[in-house]
Amino acid sequence: MKFTIQVNEGPYQHQASDSAYHFTKAALEKGHKIYRVFFYHDGVNNGTRLTTPPQDDRNIVNRWSELGKEYDLDMVLCVAAAQRRGIVDDGEAQRNGKDATNIAPGFRISGLGQLIEGGVQSDRLIVFGD
Repeated sequence: MKFTIQVNEGPYQHQASDSAYHFTKAALEKGHKIYRVFFYHDGVNNGTRLTTPPQDDRNIVNRWSELGKEYDLDMVLCVAAAQRRGIVDDGEAQRNGKDATNIAPGFRISGLGQLIEGGVQSDRLIVFGD
């Protein structure tokens, strides 16, 4: 089965990101395909490289980056949601006159069309969070 995953909540204020990560990892390990992971609303906070959780806590951003690298996942942050929350890649920094970037490895920024395409191309679109 082919899935697109939508994550609507940030990494530490809600269980949604943890649940989405564990579901995605389990699906991949069982041989399913993940067409795309789309981070929307506060979910884009899963894609900032500036999070620094305490050493005894899980690093959710690193978990996503490592899973993305291991399985060559397409992990997309919604551009409008990312801009509102100060998350930028090289292109967005240049376009908006910012002097730094903070996107985590393995993530990219794009529009809502990527979510729609994921829903069309997949057997199931699974949403985590409100």
